[in-house]
Amino acid sequence: MSTANIQMLIGIGVYLAATVVIGLWCARRSNTNPEEYFLAKRGFGPWVASLSAEASDMSGWLLMGLPGVAYFTGYGEAFWTALGLFIGTWVNWGVVAKRLRAYSEIAQNAITLPEFFSKRFHDKRRILLALAAIISLLFFSIYVGAQFITFGKLFSYIFNAPMIAMVILGAVIVLFYTVMGGFRAVGVTDLIQGILMICALVLVLGFGFYHAGGISGIARNLAAFPRFTDFFGIATPLTQKVIENGKEVTRQVIENGVPQFGPGANYGFLTIISTMAWGLGYFGMPQVLVRFMALKKTSMVRPSRNIAIIWCFIAQAAAVLIGIVGRSLMPALLTSAGDAENIFIHMGRQFFPPLLAGVVISGILAASMSSCDSYMLIVASSLANDIFKGLIWKKASDVIVMWIARVTMLAVTIFAVLIALSGNDSIFRVVSYAWAGLGAAFGPLVLFSLFWKRTTFPAAVAGMLTGGVMVIVWKNCIARLGGAFAVYELLPAFLLSCLVIVIVSLATKKPSRDIEAEFEQAKIAEF
Repeated sequence: MSTANIQMLIGIGVYLAATVVIGLWCARRSNTNPEEYFLAKRGFGPWVASLSAEASDMSGWLLMGLPGVAYFTGYGEAFWTALGLFIGTWVNWGVVAKRLRAYSEIAQNAITLPEFFSKRFHDKRRILLALAAIISLLFFSIYVGAQFITFGKLFSYIFNAPMIAMVILGAVIVLFYTVMGGFRAVGVTDLIQGILMICALVLVLGFGFYHAGGISGIARNLAAFPRFTDFFGIATPLTQKVIENGKEVTRQVIENGVPQFGPGANYGFLTIISTMAWGLGYFGMPQVLVRFMALKKTSMVRPSRNIAIIWCFIAQAAAVLIGIVGRSLMPALLTSAGDAENIFIHMGRQFFPPLLAGVVISGILAASMSSCDSYMLIVASSLANDIFKGLIWKKASDVIVMWIARVTMLAVTIFAVLIALSGNDSIFRVVSYAWAGLGAAFGPLVLFSLFWKRTTFPAAVAGMLTGGVMVIVWKNCIARLGGAFAVYELLPAFLLSCLVIVIVSLATKKPSRDIEAEFEQAKIAEF
C-alpha cells in the first residue's frame, strides 16, 4: 500500500474510531429501559433531531448516487429529484412533526411508528402493529445490505481491499455502536455524520468550482454536450457494448478524449411530477418520523425544521453541482452510469492531501453508516417491542426486550452481509422498491391518522395494504405499458392508498368517542 493510501486510511480510521467511542459513551444511559434504548427517552434537542434525521435519510445516495446522475445526464433528473425531496422535507417537518410528537405521547406513549398506529386506533388485536412491523422488517433489512455494499465498494475501490473483508468490517463497527448505545448513540453519531457529510460536500464543490474556472469555465466546457445544462431536458450519452474482464459492459463512446452525446430528450411535465414524487415518501419514512417522536418538546419542532431544511438545501444543491462540475473537469473519465457515482471520490482525492482526503471521503461512510444504524434499530424495535412484546409475550421484562433487540440486530447484520456479498441483481431491484414501499404503505396513513378524525381502523389496514401492494403491482405490471403509466410507482400507490382510506372510512362505523377525544387532545397538546 502506498504512503498516500496509508495516510488516507489513517484519516478514515480516526473517524471510525470516533463512532465506536460514542457508542461506548452512550451505553451508560441507553441500557436502562426500552423507551431510552429505542427513543432516547424523548430527549433529543433540535440539532440532534434535525441532523440525525437528514443524515439517516440521505445515506450514500447523497454523495454517490445524486452526483453520479448529474455527471452522466446533466441537470434534468438530478435537479427535479432533489427539489422533490427538499419540498418533502420542508412539508414533513412543517406539517407532521409537531402533531406526531404530541400524538405519539398521548397514544399511550408509543415509541415506534407501528406501535403508534396500533395505539392510535385502539387496535386490541394488534393487527396494525404486526402488519407495520413486518413491512418495516422486510424493507429495512434489505436497506441495511445496500449500505454495507457502499462501505465495501468504497474501500475496495480506493485500497484494492477484498470486498468481503470491508463489508464485514463495516458491519461489525455499525453493529457495535448501535447495539451498545441504542437510539441515543445513533442520534449523536448521526449528528456528527451529518456535519461531516455537508462539510465534505461543500469542500469538494468549492475546490472543484475553483479548478474548473468558475461559472464561465464550467459553461464553456459543457457547451458541447446537448441539453446537459437544461432543467427541462436530459442529456443522452451515446453508448456501446465492450468486453471487460470477460464480461459485456455498456460504456459511453469517447472520441479523441471527448465524450459523445446524442441530441438529448425532453423532460416533460409528467416526468417532472413523477420524479418529484420522491418527496411523498417522507411522510412514511420511520427513520425520519421517529426523530419527531424523540424531540424533548413540541416547541423544538420549529428550530429543528429550520436546521433540517437549510442542511437539506445546501447538501442536495452541492451534490448536484459536484456532478456538473465533475463532468466539466473530467469529461471522459467515467463512462458508465455506475462509474459516474465515483465522481465525489475522484474529486476528493485530486483536490486534497491524502490525510485530509481520507477525512473528506469519510463523508461517504458517514452517509452510509448514518442510514444503516437507523435501519437496524428500526428493525430491532419492530421485532422486539412490536412483535415479541406486543404479540408474543406481553409481560416480557425490559431487559428481555432489549436483549431480543440486540439479537435481532445481529441476525439482521448477518442477513445484510449476505445480501451485500451475493451480487444478485434481483435483490437490488427489490431495494429500489423500498422507498416507494414504505412511503406508500405508511405515508398516507400517517397523514390521515394525524389530521382526519374520521379515519377508521378498517381504513387504516386497507390503506396500508393497498399502498404497499400497489407499489409492487405498478412497478412489475402496469409500468410496463409505458407512456403515462411509466411513472414512479410511489405516486399512483400513494394516491390510491389515500383514496382507499377515505372510501373505507366513510363506509365503516366512525371511531369511538375515546379515539376522537385523543385526536382532539393531540390537536392542541404541548409537551
